[in-house]
Amino acid sequence: MTVYILFQTDVHQTRASRVFFGVFSTEAKAIDHAKENGLYAHNAEVAIIECEIDKFGEV
Repeated sequence: MTVYILFQTDVHQTRASRVFFGVFSTEAKAIDHAKENGLYAHNAEVAIIECEIDKFGEV
């Protein structure tokens, strides 16, 4: 099963700047929540990471 993890980052999209905002079952739901909560901004980027559950690895 695949899940989508929603983060907000700075414009350089560094890992250190990531702020976690949730885990979603579809990418569309993640995008909708990002729009509803104002995560898209001129000084920030939204990152949605696709991950497979029950697998080990660095995100």
